[in-house]
Amino acid sequence: MAMSGEDITAMIKAAIPDATIELTDLAGDNDHWKAVVTSKTFEGKSRVQQHQMIYAALKGNMGGVLHALALETRTP
Repeated sequence: MAMSGEDITAMIKAAIPDATIELTDLAGDNDHWKAVVTSKTFEGKSRVQQHQMIYAALKGNMGGVLHALALETRTP
């Protein structure tokens, strides 16, 4: 079963409350997503650390329920 965009957004917002999230369903199947996440909490962190924060927010769903997620992280 695929993960909905609403679920992805809710999980990221729960971990990073100030995040602005733009989601795009790349294949129209709720299984291949692109997320652009903007947050002040990314300031001073490397791109790898920023992405690790997103993966942590998704609580182990990457590679399982959430098959593919292309990430772009930004600071405001």
